[in-house]
Amino acid sequence: MARKADETRLHELLYQALETEAGGIEIYRTAISCAVNDDLKEEWQGYLDETKTHHRTLLAAFEKLGLDPEAQTPGRKVVAHIGESLVKAMKMAKEAGDPGAAQLVAGECVVLAETKDHMNWELIGHVAEHGAGDVKKVLAEAHEIIGHDEDHHLYHTSGWTRELWIDALGFPAVIPPPEEVKDVETAIGAARAEHAREKML
Repeated sequence: MARKADETRLHELLYQALETEAGGIEIYRTAISCAVNDDLKEEWQGYLDETKTHHRTLLAAFEKLGLDPEAQTPGRKVVAHIGESLVKAMKMAKEAGDPGAAQLVAGECVVLAETKDHMNWELIGHVAEHGAGDVKKVLAEAHEIIGHDEDHHLYHTSGWTRELWIDALGFPAVIPPPEEVKDVETAIGAARAEHAREKML
C-alpha cells in the first residue's frame, strides 16, 4: 500500500545522497591516482564517469522536487566530513611511498564510500516502490538510472580489494576478481562469485 514518506527524513536522505555522489567524484579521482593495476584503474575511471552522471541525475530530481541543492543539513555535513576523510586517508597512504599499500587503502576507501552510496539508493528505491505522488515518480525515474550502477560499484570493488589483499599477503589471487569475471550485479551473485574463487585459481 502506498504511503507518504516522512518529508523531513526523506529530504535528509536526499541531501545525504547528493553529498555522497559529490564526494564520490573526488574519492574516485583520488583512488584512480592510487591504482597500480591497469584494469582496476580503468574500472574506477568508468565508475567516476557514472558517479558524475548520478550527481547530475540527482540534481535534476532536486529541481523537480523543488529542493535547494546547496542547503545544508546535519547529516549532509557528516557525509561531507567522512568523504573528505577518505580522500585524506588515500593521500596519506600514497605519500607513504608504497604504491601497493596505497592501492589497498584506496580500495577500502571506495568500498566504505560505496557502502553508504548503495544504502542511499536502496532506501530511495524503497520510497520509489512504496511511496506516493510526484515524489514516487521522480525517485523511481532516478533509481531506474542509478540503482544498477551502485550494485556494480560496491560488489566489484569489494572483490577487487579482497583479491588484491590476498595477493599482497602472498597467496594465490583471482585478478581480475570473480565478481568482475562473472559480472555480478546482486548480493547473491557476489556471494556465489566469492564462493567459486577457489575453482578459478
